[in-house]
Amino acid sequence: MPSGWVGILTCELHFPEAHSLKEKRHHLRSAKAQLQNRVGASVAEVDHHDVWQRARITAACVAREHREVERLLDEAERWLRGQEWDVALAERLVIDPED
Repeated sequence: MPSGWVGILTCELHFPEAHSLKEKRHHLRSAKAQLQNRVGASVAEVDHHDVWQRARITAACVAREHREVERLLDEAERWLRGQEWDVALAERLVIDPED
């Protein structure tokens, strides 16, 4: 029985306009909500918690087919890169259900 594919996208974000943790958190809440709504991803801030202008987030999504999980990761990354913050690094991993 086929399982499903898991896609993981980790991005390093830079918020040049953020002058406080409160401003950074505002951007992060928006990013997390949009990724959840757009691609059904679970999203967490995984590093740089106490730094005003940086964050590392990881988004994970699941799909029945490999090409679908790749599409979801593409859409998530494209959306992140189109926002007012900078994406300094983006890494992705697709987990094969047979491994």
